[in-house]
Amino acid sequence: MKNAETPVVKVVLYGAMSSLGSALMAEMLRRQHEVIAILDDLTALAPRPGLRAKTGDLFDAERVKQSVAGSSTVICLLDAPGLPFNSEYVEKTIVPGPVEQVLAVDALIDGMQAANISRLFLVGDFDVLDDPETEDSLQRHAAEEIREALQSSALHWTMVNAPRGVAGLTIEHFSQVAGNLEPGLAEPLERLARTATGIADEMHLNLHIGEHVNFIATS
Repeated sequence: MKNAETPVVKVVLYGAMSSLGSALMAEMLRRQHEVIAILDDLTALAPRPGLRAKTGDLFDAERVKQSVAGSSTVICLLDAPGLPFNSEYVEKTIVPGPVEQVLAVDALIDGMQAANISRLFLVGDFDVLDDPETEDSLQRHAAEEIREALQSSALHWTMVNAPRGVAGLTIEHFSQVAGNLEPGLAEPLERLARTATGIADEMHLNLHIGEHVNFIATS
């Protein structure tokens, strides 16, 4: 239980509307952290204690600076639908491609450094860095550019391979201790919850700074 001397851990989350985003919100709130979800639509999430929503633009360093100011940690899910950005030409529901992801990370780094926020968990399609035979050369090149940008920054970063998400899982699913799940959702819920727990543990223990990690499912 918190007391007046317990420091408040404030976590800024880009990608809250994804299944992993839902798992992360539930896990962080369970640990009594404050979660600030950066969204286009402030009504997209139902109010709950410890959860706040702010508008932002992941592709604008100044907006990133404003969004992350005063936080302890930033978690960005690059492969999440509904990432906040202002564009008249791109549908809000799309997942940014490799080129857009590089631009987003550049703005994220600049904005975080300007706000003096150092801890970053960047979740994306980074398993291509482990597979020299991958046929997706564009995604691999983007991942390499992102890693180089992080290495050149002053941030305390960790790259995390994105787990497979699944449609239909919300924060309510991950907040339930037990309950009846739709067929086929139990396994992905457990897998995503385990990844969220791993990220929260790494954040608490300050592990794997400047490294690329993958959370392996265990039986």
